[in-house]
Amino acid sequence: MTVKLLIAEDDAELARVIGYSVRTLWPDCRVLAAGDGEEALRLFAAEAPDLVLLDVTMPPPDGFEVCRRIRQTSRVPILMLTARDTTVDEVQALDLGADDYLTKPFDHLMLLAHLRALVRRVDQAAPPPRAPAPAPDFAVGDLALDFATREVRVRGEVVELTPTEYLLLEELVRHAGAVMPHQLLLERVWGARYTNDIHYLKVFVSRLRQKIGDDAARPRYIQTQWGVGYRFVPPG
Repeated sequence: MTVKLLIAEDDAELARVIGYSVRTLWPDCRVLAAGDGEEALRLFAAEAPDLVLLDVTMPPPDGFEVCRRIRQTSRVPILMLTARDTTVDEVQALDLGADDYLTKPFDHLMLLAHLRALVRRVDQAAPPPRAPAPAPDFAVGDLALDFATREVRVRGEVVELTPTEYLLLEELVRHAGAVMPHQLLLERVWGARYTNDIHYLKVFVSRLRQKIGDDAARPRYIQTQWGVGYRFVPPG
């Protein structure tokens, strides 16, 4: 497949090595390199990459701010890279809209595994060709999903979800009424290597609730089963 990758990293040698590694996965990959946040935003606007790697601590605006600005206009998959191994930084990155997070120093095979997982989620969430008899809609309250088009609406208005957000919502909806354990949701949406990263799940559920107008204190759609998982309220 042909992939256009934007690497925003102020360490030019690391960016070069990442680009080389990525081409072992996708030989036709086009790599765009930015040494600071301003250049990253300029290249993103001009080139519309398929994937974005952001270094958190690059010259301003930093990776957090670049992530926030990209998310204002795009659902492109974003992987954050940082040398700061703290849960606070990881949660902040996810809260701002990042899809994944990797701490330096990292094994390049691990990086490629994360990128493959991101691309797989994009492919899974992409709308398939319209079938002659599309799947019936799922509707509850003000929320409606069309499984054929991967479209989500709240009160009739389309809600823009990232591929990961959509896959999480569809997984919950397809098992409406059943409690989905943390580890099972993580494995089905993120992959087997993420089954212990419950903070990922909590952040994405919070993002979903905000986008579909749900209230964690009085949930209409996504209920928390403390210490176990989440349950989507069945229609009717």
